[in-house]
Amino acid sequence: MSDYFDLKDKVAVVTGGTSGIGLEVAKRFRDCGAHVVIAGRRDGTAIADEIGATFCQTDVSDEGSVANLMQMAHDTYGPIDAVINCAGVNRGYETLLEQDAANFDFNYSINTMGVVFGIKHGVPLMNEGGGSIVNVSSVAGLEGVPFLAPYVASKWAAVGITKTAALELGGKNIRVNAICPTSVDTPMARAKGGEAQLAMEHMQVPMSRIAQPSEVAALVHFLVADDCSFVNGQAIAVDGGFGAGVSVDSYEALAEAGASLVQPHV
Repeated sequence: MSDYFDLKDKVAVVTGGTSGIGLEVAKRFRDCGAHVVIAGRRDGTAIADEIGATFCQTDVSDEGSVANLMQMAHDTYGPIDAVINCAGVNRGYETLLEQDAANFDFNYSINTMGVVFGIKHGVPLMNEGGGSIVNVSSVAGLEGVPFLAPYVASKWAAVGITKTAALELGGKNIRVNAICPTSVDTPMARAKGGEAQLAMEHMQVPMSRIAQPSEVAALVHFLVADDCSFVNGQAIAVDGGFGAGVSVDSYEALAEAGASLVQPHV
């Protein structure tokens, strides 16, 4: 049997690991033999027990809380091999002119500073031979998205931090990459206010659907495995072709809507 993409006995910390993408990553890692610590703001002990992981209650916007998480993981299982900064939020769905500073601060404190603190306090406790850090950004970290300015700003920042950390940590054989999904079938994507976003993506994504958590977790697995030892500093889209251009359905709908606006030549 092949040992490709083996995670046996690796120590992984997954923030936002009690639901959505983070939980799917944790399950996959456990299935592949890793020791996993999941972190979340609410008590996830029962979830961790169910999948064979360890839980540490953590607020990723609080530096001390993240430092405690990493130390707990190290004390429990030994040097850390992988840090998955997955905790994320969105509070918005208003135009930029309607947004207030509180929404920017809220998104930034978790989506951006959670990544910063995860790197800052995870790296000193990582395996001397190196390791992998995967930051969950978004397609909204690669392009603008109407009505999501605070979220977009925080996710672009996460990509910038990823690239900077990759430069600074490459000499330690610690690879740092970001993944950038479109909407994923999780409670956050289904939250009230996001209906128009989902409808747009169902039309704009060439595969005519949003991503499943397992599809995102598969890429995280790839980036953490030793087989992926020369991929560093990348922001990889998981978007069903969203970034390739205008889908056929969108093209036809836009062409039909725009036909009435085209003035005939006289």
